Amino acid sequence: MSPQAPFPILMIDGFWPWFIEAGVLGYLLGSIPFGLLLTRAAGLGDVRAIGSGNIGATNVLRTGSKKLAAATLLLDGLKGTVAVLLARYFWGEAPAVLAGLSAFLGHIYPVWLRFRGGKGVATYIGVLAGLHWPTALTFCAIWLAIAFTLKYSSLSALVASLAAPLVLWWTGETALAAVASLMTALLLWKHRANIARLMAGTEPKIGAKT
Repeated sequence: MSPQAPFPILMIDGFWPWFIEAGVLGYLLGSIPFGLLLTRAAGLGDVRAIGSGNIGATNVLRTGSKKLAAATLLLDGLKGTVAVLLARYFWGEAPAVLAGLSAFLGHIYPVWLRFRGGKGVATYIGVLAGLHWPTALTFCAIWLAIAFTLKYSSLSALVASLAAPLVLWWTGETALAAVASLMTALLLWKHRANIARLMAGTEPKIGAKT
């Protein structure tokens, strides 16, 4: 028996409405630009006008507010987790995976900001937390280890994101590994400028004001 979708939408032949709803729910949650909203509410202006121009926690930290950066990191992660948990509750596991992926896409390509969003690291972790928490912990452990030793947020994220699909594959979660691989590919694309700066030795370290 098909689950009852809580939000009525137009029935389309060949598509399960709860899959469509899960995707829309995930995207809308993921597209909330917490970094931008928090810095504006604090009277710090548009975070996109400083540093890397990104709306994520690392760039929010460049405003000088560790509290706002921490809040941005937490909320950007939670929106991915909440998207997964809500979709799982209403529709099941496969829609939960779709909602998680959609939340990640919403964060990096939010319609409200002309599809110019963040780089997806915190939301990636949040999605993993909802789908497979041991992999989320592994991601965080790798990120923290590299961040504390080398002080490069981007490098930490890149290495951790490359490890996540491997961990999922090793634990037998092949479908999730495929989804994580897609998120990793998008995360690498969003970090292409960071990769170039890392190779050139010009990438700013954590906490640096640029």
